[in-house]
Amino acid sequence: MGDVTLLIGGARSGKSALAVEVGRRHDGGVVFIATAEPFDDDMRSRIARHRIERPDWPVVEAPLDLHEAITAAPSESLLLVDCLTVWVNNELHHRGVVDASGVATALAERTGSSVVITNEVGLGVHPETELGRTYRDELGRVNQAIAAISTRTLLMVAGQALRLGDPWKELT
Repeated sequence: MGDVTLLIGGARSGKSALAVEVGRRHDGGVVFIATAEPFDDDMRSRIARHRIERPDWPVVEAPLDLHEAITAAPSESLLLVDCLTVWVNNELHHRGVVDASGVATALAERTGSSVVITNEVGLGVHPETELGRTYRDELGRVNQAIAAISTRTLLMVAGQALRLGDPWKELT
């Protein structure tokens, strides 16, 4: 089983910057899996900015079928997945369901290292709509599934990291 690092936090908390820096410091190949779809001008602008900010690594576009993209990545390469937040949105929009177990299994079975980025959206205002609540709940379940198989989980706030641990170990 490979090393999986989950970076979780709010928007602009430093998750992507840290992941890119981990990739830069990695002694070997890096594969970047991008989950965003350029569906409007704002998203196209964000994608373009992210492309400029990261080195010239191979990029796999995987707005859907993330587990297949993870499985297909070379095992000797560091895998950067950016991000589960957008992937969950895509899955709900296109398919109406999210299969966290397939992604968790693909990450857990890799022999190489992975860094996975996601947002924590459950700390904010209670969503007004049913769709908003469904999204928040699904992302929370996905985040828990990936955290469960991760070697380490870092909560990012203002560019700083706080290591999260198994609550049962923390209680003993």
